[in-house]
Amino acid sequence: QVTDRPTFHLHCHCGLSVVTYEQLKAMLANHSVQLFDVRNPDEFQAGRIPDSVNIPLGQLEESLKLPPLQFQQQFGVKAPKKEDDDIVFHCRSGKRSLTALEIAHRLGFSKARHYAGGYIDWEEREKK
Repeated sequence: QVTDRPTFHLHCHCGLSVVTYEQLKAMLANHSVQLFDVRNPDEFQAGRIPDSVNIPLGQLEESLKLPPLQFQQQFGVKAPKKEDDDIVFHCRSGKRSLTALEIAHRLGFSKARHYAGGYIDWEEREKK
């Protein structure tokens, strides 16, 4: 069923906002990514992408609004800056990370992206 209600992910910059497994793998190898896992802490504990930082979706907005020093104290990594082009969100399957992307873009992190395949895709490909 087609509705005429515009949805965020149909906007034209969507393609630019998606990171593939190959891109993420390369970014991790080069240490050129700020990877935020927006799943729940129990999901994160059960298995995670290396170097990812867990910020559950429900806490994302308030976390991105923290002063840089407070962010660093809370999460153990440097706070992302609005102009950074290496911010990537991921979740389990891509739904929550798309919401995270909407939040980040709304807060001015205009170059933030998400790994649409999520942890499911990552785990599947890492097994091969």
